[in-house]
Amino acid sequence: MGEALALDAGWLFAAFLIVLVVAASGIATRRFVLERRGATVECGLRRPGRPWRLGVAAYQLDEFCWYRIFGLSMRPTQTFPRRDLAVVAHRAPTEQEVTILGPGRVVAECQLSGSAAGTADAGTGTVDLALAESALTGLLAWLEAAPPGSHLDAIS
Repeated sequence: MGEALALDAGWLFAAFLIVLVVAASGIATRRFVLERRGATVECGLRRPGRPWRLGVAAYQLDEFCWYRIFGLSMRPTQTFPRRDLAVVAHRAPTEQEVTILGPGRVVAECQLSGSAAGTADAGTGTVDLALAESALTGLLAWLEAAPPGSHLDAIS
């Protein structure tokens, strides 16, 4: 009886390890595929009144797409159109934020307008992004590099 119980426990442990390895390889493969698409950066995201969530952001043609770091979906969790996103300020993270986000991050306070503001969880039209300093420079350059006339429909 004792041998059968030990054998069952061994099989259960082996099954647990297999599930763990499959999940980890799925997450790693997803991250690899997202990075192969180009222009990705590690990026934390926080909506007003919500905790920080870690993820990866990708620059598309006219959208800033944010993906959760742990997940299997290839669809972005949040999408911000370039014309609706503006960085209004940036600051160093607080000590509590550094423990969550890691060292070397800058918090960019962004204002959302248009359709992106309507998707805000708290409805305030703001979002905080935690990026490396070089990634913040890249975000600002991407925002400024909008094609000529791309904001004209927002005016009318």
